[in-house]
Amino acid sequence: MAFKFQVHSDIEFNHNRDFLEKADKYKPKLHQQIVNGKRLVKVIKDSAKLENTGVKKVADISNLKNMGMTRDDKIVIDFGQHCVGQFSIHIEHQGSPMDAPLAFKIKFAEMPNEFNYKSEDYHGWLSKSWIQEEMIHVDKLPVDLKLPRRYSFRYVEISVIDTSPKWKAYFSKPQVLTQSAVDTENFKQPQIQDLELKKIYQVGLNTLHDCMQDVFEDGPKRDRRLWLGDLRLQALANYASFDNTDLVKRCLYLFGAMTTKDGRISANVFTNPDYVPDDTFMYDYSLFFISTLYDLEKHEYDAEILQDLYPIAKMQWKYMQRFIKPNGEVIPDEDYVTFVDWSTEFDKTTSAQAITIYALKQLIELAQMIGDSDKSELEEQLSKLTEYAKNNLFDSNKQLFVSGKDKEINIASQVWMVLAHVMDDETNNKIMTKTVKKLFPIKGIATPYMYHHVDQALFEAGMQDEAIDLMKSYWGKMVNLGADTYWEAFEPENPDYSPYGSPIVNSFCHAWSCTPIWLLKKFVA
Repeated sequence: MAFKFQVHSDIEFNHNRDFLEKADKYKPKLHQQIVNGKRLVKVIKDSAKLENTGVKKVADISNLKNMGMTRDDKIVIDFGQHCVGQFSIHIEHQGSPMDAPLAFKIKFAEMPNEFNYKSEDYHGWLSKSWIQEEMIHVDKLPVDLKLPRRYSFRYVEISVIDTSPKWKAYFSKPQVLTQSAVDTENFKQPQIQDLELKKIYQVGLNTLHDCMQDVFEDGPKRDRRLWLGDLRLQALANYASFDNTDLVKRCLYLFGAMTTKDGRISANVFTNPDYVPDDTFMYDYSLFFISTLYDLEKHEYDAEILQDLYPIAKMQWKYMQRFIKPNGEVIPDEDYVTFVDWSTEFDKTTSAQAITIYALKQLIELAQMIGDSDKSELEEQLSKLTEYAKNNLFDSNKQLFVSGKDKEINIASQVWMVLAHVMDDETNNKIMTKTVKKLFPIKGIATPYMYHHVDQALFEAGMQDEAIDLMKSYWGKMVNLGADTYWEAFEPENPDYSPYGSPIVNSFCHAWSCTPIWLLKKFVA
């Protein structure tokens, strides 16, 4: 499994000032809350947890202020929940006057297994500057130390590098000023009777809450960016929970404001400190701009945003024409990658065909809403795309879709064709029944992003029992392994998997994994 960085230094971008001003109009005022450290723990071996690593309480947090620390002493503070915000702690000294500065290291971890790794040993392809640790010198004590950088964590390890033989350092009052665009104080959960599903829902809610910041971030640890694929799923989960449509509108305007000169939408944008579109482009993510706008308009009709952004959505479709043959066949392009999942172990050609159909159906509905005279032309192309899929990609003997020149049968092809409703409901049920029989248990899929689509396809094919079983075996397994929030990447058959070569840079709170909120609200609760 690998990812190739895209670098397009010659691309020119638009900056639509009107759209950027509207994005700012929807900018949220962040809710802040102080969370205090809950207990002192030590990292232990625990075969039931991720990478056989858990924690055990060693002292009440009230004992911290009495623990004098000197060279090589170490403590781990557990905040009892996943937090996104600024860390602060009080430090003083006892003994002789300070004849040397205090030097110590702070390491933040979302999961205990992160403490198994040293930053100096990381040589992966993603920048090691994402590793959450600080080296700090303090010349004068006492001090109320507040770190300016925002961190994403539950656990904080403080390791004293040195003080002096003549005095000791005392730490106390560890706290986090957490932040989120939404508040859970008055939130009412749906009635879910199954206790395991109720826990799965809560962890999903935690994940979404902590990713809803100034924009819908993909992950508050990293990349702290607005990605279109993540946004589409976050928005759906948000409609089923916090229902903050302003944040969705803000994000859509940011994407719409900064297209390329030829109309393309970036796969992601940076928003801090300035609005900057990335030079990364993905076939499916560009089409999901259509989907995200459609989902918003179906949930809460907004004539202004439809009028503003429908032309941007339609432009994505126009740009994709170069990848669609006159007979309706979608031809993938290596320079305009179709993501689908982190895994590169399966062919994505048929998935691209299905996603194209999925998005075009939504564009046609948007065209109906706005009164676009090109609607009939779009419908004609939809017919060609659909007929090509039925006649050339569906194996009538195997009753499954095939993909690529080798006619590969993989889960993603079946799932996306079911979600695109290329076949009738009865056939979709047969497809997913065969998928479960022949392609389960799932292997080689690396992300909750793709698992979401598998689960949704099961629900939409009328296979609720199988969908719930998958949810419990996938998201439920993360919960059992210790998740407070859901992860960016997880292979149940290979729990230690990292797309970057080391879990130390994995995001253990990642937006695209929060969707049990939406799935449970829509299909179960």
